[in-house]
Amino acid sequence: MAININLDVMMAKRKIGLTELSKSVDITMANLSILKNNKAKAIRLSTLNEICKALNCQPGDIIEYIPDSEEMNHE
Repeated sequence: MAININLDVMMAKRKIGLTELSKSVDITMANLSILKNNKAKAIRLSTLNEICKALNCQPGDIIEYIPDSEEMNHE
């Protein structure tokens, strides 16, 4: 997938752990871990909103588009 979730990077920059962010955002640690490890297939905008609020960042600080090599070859 060409969408990369950089939640771990932003959490490190803000010096916030999984447990603290989980409580702040009201999301299970398991689901937050899936996001953090870039294994998620989707994210609710309401969840993204809460994460951005908790980390004091923009969605673009967390979500990044990186074209796949296949997509690059079709252009």
